[in-house]
Amino acid sequence: MMERTGRAFVLLSCALVAAFALDLLLGAVAIPPGTIARILLGMGPGQGDGGDYRAWQTIVLLIRLPKAVTALLAGGALGLCGLSMQTLFRNPLADPFVLGISSGASLGVALVVLAVGASSGAALLAGLGVTGQLAIVVAAGAGAVGVLLLVLLYAQRVPSVMTLLVLGLFFGYAVSAVVSILLEWSAADRVQAYIAWTFGSFQTVTWQQMPVFGIAVAAGIAGSQLSGKQLNALLLGEGYAKSMGMRVGAVRTLLLANTALLAGTVTAFCGPIAFVGVAIPHLARSLLSTSNHRTLLPAVALLGATTTLTADVVSQLPGSANVLPLNAVTALIGVPVVVWVIMRRRNLKETFAG
Repeated sequence: MMERTGRAFVLLSCALVAAFALDLLLGAVAIPPGTIARILLGMGPGQGDGGDYRAWQTIVLLIRLPKAVTALLAGGALGLCGLSMQTLFRNPLADPFVLGISSGASLGVALVVLAVGASSGAALLAGLGVTGQLAIVVAAGAGAVGVLLLVLLYAQRVPSVMTLLVLGLFFGYAVSAVVSILLEWSAADRVQAYIAWTFGSFQTVTWQQMPVFGIAVAAGIAGSQLSGKQLNALLLGEGYAKSMGMRVGAVRTLLLANTALLAGTVTAFCGPIAFVGVAIPHLARSLLSTSNHRTLLPAVALLGATTTLTADVVSQLPGSANVLPLNAVTALIGVPVVVWVIMRRRNLKETFAG
């Protein structure tokens, strides 16, 4: 078992490195791999680079590299959010998007976008400064927490996790309706900025925004990696967790707060990225054949990062000037996984020990 787990982690690590390299290599502009290596190592132009080296250097260092780092962090964060939610709610289809948490974060961002105004989501973030960027993260986090509180309130009153899942969907629809009303009364340029943001993109995070984005996501990922023992206990039921001396209420609050931080930050900077959170944990469980969260947590982070990097490569349509909406690509990846989960389980109330 340990040998299989070790091979799986080697495979995941190699796949992550390959996906990261492809995200740097492929794009609208063809750049030789050797030139990209020299640029990353801080070396000068080589033979055959000619006068294009300076332009290629700008593309790699200021566009492709921060985009790849953003995709890596966002994928790990969303995968971990999904794993925590599925275990906490004991529901294989739970994730921040399905439970309405991402919709709540979208409402927070919409309030900022429609209040400030910008020609695009990227221009919005670029024009806010560090304080404004923190404000938009706080707004997204507050919206996510607001929906979470509603879900928790009803979680105490409904015994069925399936009912709770449906309630989360309805909360998401209600929040989306509020956003639609706000858009109806907003200026055209602000509506355009918000709509562009909803498509999802990893290109909106520049090196100027990276400290805020990176620190917030890294802190959330670190918090998730430390929750393996608690998640393993919750997997066996709250009664078992309490018998082990765990303060279930406090642990639930910390897990939800960490999920709100990760989902809110990623949503604020990258837009609402769907299906990554719900699909990645199931792929990791199948790959490792385990439900031990001490193993699953790092595996989900690696697999989530690899998936979003791959989705970003596909969305860029290498060799073309066109760009696909990121959410469309993640949906094409995630929907088959969700269908597989539903077909595999006759009863969605089952735990996921297998």
